[in-house]
Amino acid sequence: MNTMYYIDLVGTMVFAISGSMAASRQNIDVFGSMFTGFVTAIGGGSLRDIFLNMRPVWVDDGNYLIAIFIGFALSVVLNKQLYRLAKTLFLFDAIGIGFFCIVGVQKSITNDASSIAAIILGMFSAVMGGVIRDTLMNETPLIFRKEIYATACLTGSITYVLLKMGGVNTMLNAFISISLVVLIRVIAVKYKLSLPVVKSY
Repeated sequence: MNTMYYIDLVGTMVFAISGSMAASRQNIDVFGSMFTGFVTAIGGGSLRDIFLNMRPVWVDDGNYLIAIFIGFALSVVLNKQLYRLAKTLFLFDAIGIGFFCIVGVQKSITNDASSIAAIILGMFSAVMGGVIRDTLMNETPLIFRKEIYATACLTGSITYVLLKMGGVNTMLNAFISISLVVLIRVIAVKYKLSLPVVKSY
C-alpha cells in the first residue's frame, strides 16, 4: 500500500471528525452526527470516483469505513477537549481539504485524467464533502462565501501537478502541496482575506 493510500485514510478520518463536530454543534443526536460525519468523509471522493468511471473506493475497502468510525468516535470521546481549542472545526476542515485535494489529483492522474482535469477533480474532491456537510446543516457552503476555500485547493492541486512534472518524490510532493493548502486557508482566515465579489448593478 502506497503513501497516498494512507494519506487518503487520514483525510477520511479528519473529515469524519469535521462533519460529526459540525452536527454536534447543532445539537443533532448521535446517529445524525455519525451520518453527517460519514457523508462529509465520503462525499467528495465518491463523486470524484464516479467522474473517473470507478466504483467509490469505500465500497470495496472496509478500512475507509473504519477510518470514518474512528473519526466519529474521536469526535464523541474528545468532544469537550476539541471544542476548548479555538477554531478546531475550521482546523480539521483545513487539514481535510488539504489531504483530499492532493489524493484526488494523484488518483485522477493515475486513472489517465489530463493534468487540467486532475487539478479540477482534486479541488472537487476536497470541497464537495464540506458542501454536503454545510447543506445538511442548513448553512451556506464555504465555497459560496467570500472566503478563500476552493482557491486554496486549486493552488495545491496545481502545485502538486507541477512538482510531479518536475520529478519530485511523491511523499515530499504530497507533504508540500497539502501544507500549502492548509497554510493558505489558515492565513486567509486569520487575516480575513477574501476574493472580490462580483456585484450585480
